[in-house]
Amino acid sequence: MSVVLVSCGAGIDSGTEEALTAARALAAAAGLPLAWAIVGVPEDAAAALAACHGVARLDVLADTRLADAGPDLLVAALAGYCRQRQPGVVLFNQTAVTRLVAPRLAGRLGAAVVTNAFALRFADGALEVTATAFGGDTHVIYRLTTATRVVCLTTTTLTAEPAASAGPVVRETVAVDLDGVVERFRVTSAPRTEGPRLEDAEIIVSGGRGFGSAANYELVRQLAGALGGLWGGSRAIVDDGWIDSSRQVGLTGKITRPRLYIAAGISGASQHMAGCAAARTIVAINKDQDAAIFRYARYGIVGDCLEVMPELIKAARS
Repeated sequence: MSVVLVSCGAGIDSGTEEALTAARALAAAAGLPLAWAIVGVPEDAAAALAACHGVARLDVLADTRLADAGPDLLVAALAGYCRQRQPGVVLFNQTAVTRLVAPRLAGRLGAAVVTNAFALRFADGALEVTATAFGGDTHVIYRLTTATRVVCLTTTTLTAEPAASAGPVVRETVAVDLDGVVERFRVTSAPRTEGPRLEDAEIIVSGGRGFGSAANYELVRQLAGALGGLWGGSRAIVDDGWIDSSRQVGLTGKITRPRLYIAAGISGASQHMAGCAAARTIVAINKDQDAAIFRYARYGIVGDCLEVMPELIKAARS
């Protein structure tokens, strides 16, 4: 039995080092080897990172069809890999892709699955997984007793810590059989993000429907620029077409942990808070004094964001 972290994509996602740290701690506590399975991730970059984080074996899943794989191919490839390696715990750094892949993989393996996890430990033969629920309002502990457990880690509250000593990493190529697997869905268009990413931002200013129109949302961009931060928004204004989905903060958008998060005209629904609850400081601006967002905010301003925001912009620029 082993602990394995799985990474999929053309690069190393933000949060991977934190996930490797959590995986190493779990493996060390249980006396199990740690492996890292990669699909599409550059091998040399992964090998260097694996050495820093105490990974014993780097498994490279090999098949020409995995170069640009969708969820059907990824699930089939990972299921085949798990049947070969028989890991006891399969961990994912939770992203939009892995939220889709992990539950399907668990179904193929007959394994228990938990998402939104942030703490792991073995206790009395079971894997205890602590996860958030209801947008972070509640913490719940699951006891997983199946032979294989699949867990998606939210890394926003975790800290990356390289291993005390770097050891040699065995690099192995693992062939998977994808004959007969057909990708049922094809992405015809996808959001493209250029420049800094919301996930890495130290300061984020987000807006919601409280601004009334896409034209008024320009105030969010101005305040973000004045503070040297990035701008984002709620799913509601993405659905309304004000901003691109790459700027969405929330459970189905970006999971962030900035030093400062300003939420203007946002009610504070649990789905949105899942993407920003880990912020060090949350400032809320809403004219509804009973808005849920004030339960999470360290500082709150009860007022119309169309009146408050111009004053904040002036102050930030002065």
